[in-house]
Amino acid sequence: MAALESGIDIVIPNWNGKKILAPCLDSIANQTYQQYAVTVVDNGSTDGSAALLREHYAEARLVVLPENQGFSAAVNIGITTGNAPFVFLLNNDTELDPDCLAQLMRAAALFKDDAFFSPKMLSYDERDVLDGAGDGFLRGGVGYRLGTMEKDSDAYNQSRRIFGACGGAALYRRSMLETIGLFDEDFFAYLEDVDLNLRANRAGFRCRYVPGAIVYHIGSATTGSKINALTVRLSTRNNFFVLVKNYPLIFFVRFFPVICIYQFFWLLFVIKKRQLHAYLSGILGFFRGFLVMAGKRREIPAASGISDRQFAQRICESERDVIASIMRRREAHGKGNRLLRMYLRLFLSTS
Repeated sequence: MAALESGIDIVIPNWNGKKILAPCLDSIANQTYQQYAVTVVDNGSTDGSAALLREHYAEARLVVLPENQGFSAAVNIGITTGNAPFVFLLNNDTELDPDCLAQLMRAAALFKDDAFFSPKMLSYDERDVLDGAGDGFLRGGVGYRLGTMEKDSDAYNQSRRIFGACGGAALYRRSMLETIGLFDEDFFAYLEDVDLNLRANRAGFRCRYVPGAIVYHIGSATTGSKINALTVRLSTRNNFFVLVKNYPLIFFVRFFPVICIYQFFWLLFVIKKRQLHAYLSGILGFFRGFLVMAGKRREIPAASGISDRQFAQRICESERDVIASIMRRREAHGKGNRLLRMYLRLFLSTS
């Protein structure tokens, strides 16, 4: 490994994760690649997480925040405490395959034109089921973990370029983060990685999926469930934040039909889950933060590295990847894809 460009700052945000931290940190200690430093940013935990770390994992740098400042603020603090050429962002509810970091660093050495890297994430409990094979993007303004809930297969065993990486496990060249900026703390949590993926692509950077790097992910270990009032409120608000901040004006005209389609089905979903109040709270939060996001959008074009046309092509290509993944999952469960095929013909065939 000495020949590889080396040095990783591993950043783990933690909020009341005492019960799940040990397997994560133990799996890091067992890595075949050992040129790393671990920083755990404790986000105002009240469950004794900090005491556990001080007693049993003193080798990890511990940053204790007095209150929960959100995912984005925590990881930004962790990133800025280090200076290694690579940053590996990792959720606390994960376990790494022993060769995970080595595989990521081999990919970084081999694909020098790629600026960030996504491992293969598998379900912690069903290790033949994908949690995600990198992130795609839907023009409605949200990310989608490619392969999620699909059986692991040859379709996800090839290294390739993808739109972005899930913030739950992602390797970044620090130089890229210094160019585009860190995670947006106004998002607090949810879709902050989608925002960063968009900014990275707009600046011309590319992400690579590395199937040999395996991460086992519990998922929703902090919030307790995938759908609750907090996730609905923040996801709704941040979905509109992503659009206002990152879309050139022409995109709102070009993608208006698909934005409306996504919002319609998202509303139906939250009504079905009896989370309409949280949804409306998210809409209100968007209007409260609109001027802030509108101000930030003016800062992005100055650092852009590709044209609006190229940016739109990347987004459309990514949505095709997402639709293909959804169709594979539905077919595996014996469900039809007539509506998705119609969507492809109507909204992506000429994009």
